[in-house]
Amino acid sequence: MSEHQNSEVITKGKIDKAINLLKEQKPKEREDVSDREAVRKMRRYIEKLTSSKYGYTYDEVSEMLKGLGINLTGSRIKYLVGELKKSSRRQKNTSLSDDNNRSSNPATETEPLVVNIASVQASSEPDKSTVNSAKGKRQSKEQVAQQQQAKSNL
Repeated sequence: MSEHQNSEVITKGKIDKAINLLKEQKPKEREDVSDREAVRKMRRYIEKLTSSKYGYTYDEVSEMLKGLGINLTGSRIKYLVGELKKSSRRQKNTSLSDDNNRSSNPATETEPLVVNIASVQASSEPDKSTVNSAKGKRQSKEQVAQQQQAKSNL
C-alpha cells in the first residue's frame, strides 16, 4: 500500500505530455518473426528458385536457409507459400467483388419495371417521358407499354 507515497503529483499538463509522447511512438522492430512472416518476405525469391526455369526443390531451398540458421523443412515452406497464395487470391477476389458492388445500382438495374398498361393506352396523346427498363436502358413509357402488351399477347 505504500507504493504511492514516493510518487510525484501528476498534473493534467503531465498527462497531456505523456499522451503526446505515447502517440508519437513507432512500432518496435522485432528481431524474431514467425515462420509464416519469414516465408512471406522471401516468397518471391522462393517461387523464383522453385520455378521450372531454376528447377530447385523446396527441400533444396530449405537446405540453403539452414545455412543461415532458418530451420524450415521443404514441406513447411511449400505449405506456407501455398497459404500465402490462397490468402492473396482471396483478397483480390474480395476487392474485385467490392468494386463491382459499388459500381452497380440495384434499384435501377435489377428491379423489374412495372407500368400500368391501361393508363398508358387510355391516354389519347402518347407519353414521351422516359423510364429505366429492367436492363438499365432508357425507353419511353409508350415503348415499354407496347413491349409488355406484345409479351402478354404471346
